[in-house]
Formats: sequence, C-alpha cells, structure tokens
Amino acid sequence: MSWTTPADLRAQVQRLWDRGELLRATVTDASAWPLRLSLKAPSAADLSDRFESVRDWVRAVAGTPQVRIEWREWNHRIQGTQRLPAAVWLDTLQEALVFIGKARQAQRFEALWQQTAVAQPALLAWLSRRPIHALDLADRWARLLSIVAWMQAHPRPGVYLRQVDVPGVDSKFIEAHRGVLAELLDLGLPPEVIETGATGVAQFTRRFGFLDKPVRIRFRLFGPALSSLPGCQALPGGLADITLDATSFAALALPVERVFMTENETNFLAFPAVAGSIVVFGAGYGWEALARAAWLHRCELLYWGDIDTHGFVILDELRGYFPDAVSFLMDRETLLAHRLHWGEEPDPARHDLSRLTPEETAVYDDLRFDRHQPRLRLEQERVGFDWLCDRLAGLPSGARAAPPRCA
Repeated sequence: MSWTTPADLRAQVQRLWDRGELLRATVTDASAWPLRLSLKAPSAADLSDRFESVRDWVRAVAGTPQVRIEWREWNHRIQGTQRLPAAVWLDTLQEALVFIGKARQAQRFEALWQQTAVAQPALLAWLSRRPIHALDLADRWARLLSIVAWMQAHPRPGVYLRQVDVPGVDSKFIEAHRGVLAELLDLGLPPEVIETGATGVAQFTRRFGFLDKPVRIRFRLFGPALSSLPGCQALPGGLADITLDATSFAALALPVERVFMTENETNFLAFPAVAGSIVVFGAGYGWEALARAAWLHRCELLYWGDIDTHGFVILDELRGYFPDAVSFLMDRETLLAHRLHWGEEPDPARHDLSRLTPEETAVYDDLRFDRHQPRLRLEQERVGFDWLCDRLAGLPSGARAAPPRCA
C-alpha cells in the first residue's frame, strides 16, 4: 500500500523544517499559506478490491490533527457514494509548527532574531541562511554576538585569543567556534580589516589579525655550521638537535648547501651526519613556515617521505613552495627492494598531481592504481639503514668536507 499516511504528512513538514524554511517563515514572508501537502489517495480499483483498507486509511487521515482536509465524493459502481480525502492543507505556520512539535523551538529562534536585530543587524543574513545551526547555538548566541562586538571595537587586535576580554568567553570557546565566528565576523567587520587570503579554520587568527603560537622548526646541524649559532656547541659526534621558532629559523645564515627533510622522528634522529648539511623534522606544521627562510631557497632540498600516495601528495605540495625540491628514497627501486616491509595505506589519494617528475608520477600511478597490491605503502622508517647510507654516499659531493658518517 503506497497511500500517504499521517506519518508521511509529518515527514513532508519535517523536511521543510530541516531545510530551515519554517524557521525563516517565522521572521520573514518566505512561505505562502495555506500550504498544500502531497497526498497519494486510493484509486477506484482500491475501493473495489481493498475497501476495508481504504476505510481504515480514511479514518487515519481524517484523524490527523492540525490539518484541513478537502473532501471528494465518489460514486462507485459497487460501494456506492464514498467520501475520500482529495487534498490536505495546513492553513497557518503555527499549525505547521504544532503539527511536528516545533512551536517552542520556533519561538526561541524568533527571540534570537530579535536579539540580533538589536545588537548586530548585519548578522541577520546569517540567521536567515543558517536558521537550524543558529538554533543549535542558542545557548551560546549572546557570547558570539559579544565577540563580534569586541572585534568591531578592536579590529585586527594583534593579541592572542587568550587576551580577548569578553565576559563568559575564553580562548577555548573561541577556538571551538572558529568556523561560525569566521562567518559572523565576515559579515560584521569592515572588509579592509579582514585578510581574505587566509581561509579555513586553521587560518582564523591570521584572517582576523590575532597573534598565533609561533611555529617551531626542529633541525639537526652537521659539522662547521654549528659555529653560526651563538652558544651552540656540538654534541658527541658533532651533531646538534635544535628547535627554533619560524622567525628565528628564517633569520639564520647557515653555511650549508644541502637540506634533508623527513617526516619520521626516528629517521630524523638517526640520520647520518652529512657535512655541509642539515636535516629538518617535518612534523606536519606545513611548508609555509619553512618557505619564509630565504636562505633555504638557495640550498639543495631533498624530501624523504613515505612511499605511498600521501607521501607524493606532500611532495607535490612542497614543490608549491620549493619548485626545485628533489625526492629522496621515494623511487621504484627502493620500493621493490623492500617488498618484505610493505604495509597498507588506510585511505589512498587518487587525484592527479601536477608537480611530480615523470619518474615520480610513474611510482605514484603504480600506488594509486594498485598495480603492485591494493593500498600499498612503504613507510620511510622501514627503509634499510645501509640502503640509506649507500644512497647518501652516492650523492654528488659538491662542497662537502666529508662523506656521510653511518657508523
């Protein structure tokens, strides 16, 4: 039986609620009333073949509260004159809200609308666009409005989120609501105080002029480069493990010609000493911080990542900042030589990458098209240490004082 039931009628109105149409209608003229609901009624054949079921259906629809039924009389050749629903209407918005049990929520949204109209009228457009989301934020809405007001009084404040002085608001609250706050501030602030090039939740502080925690870059120095850092002395073996904020790292003037980058901490710590070089621990802070170091662009940069699809995605992104970066130990020979250490990548990438070399593209295609095995992955820490040392020894010497020390 496919006739419209009372539950089907409620589902139609619920969909209007879920799309925000009923909430918008509480504060605007967005909907016209009365509202006709879709109704699939029994046919003449049903009256003949399923008369009792039809009669039960009529009783159920007729007993549905809040709706107005438009009736139609049928002169049936067997059952005689019958009166069946031909259309179902909701005459008012209030009846529609009561019909699905949302009257109280609608009243709360109206209160949010009035509050916003007084405090921040520019944000009414957001309420109209995202009424359901606004309702979910009702208990926090006053604090969100207060943050917008504070930002209007302190555009591009140049302070940390911790220093926003709004009653009931702390940095955790702001961080937890960066997505919605970004949308509200885009509406509530003058365009000239918004850095439009900074997009996404991760760049909230930059977009609106807050200070951010400094990015810290960790690296190891090999050999004479240590003398360039005041107070830094070599550890046994002539190595140093140093962490600097990105600004201080960019200000260095290191006498190095080659920079290795690795994403694995154990590889970073065990990396052999290569004179005239440094090794940088990637650690997921992104490439923009490194790109600020002008001296780094004058070095030969070698990136060592996992041999999996995401390793090549990261390499492709790196070349957006360092076009001449070279991949290291991410080739087919290394992959095939370590077959016993192959693993599985949880969620491989499948899209094209435009910044890879032909050789890298061939390996990437082998991985994303599962030519060796599905979801193939060779993690960088599974590459043999002797294999690493042999590759390092085979690099062009340039101005290095000595070959790598692997023992």
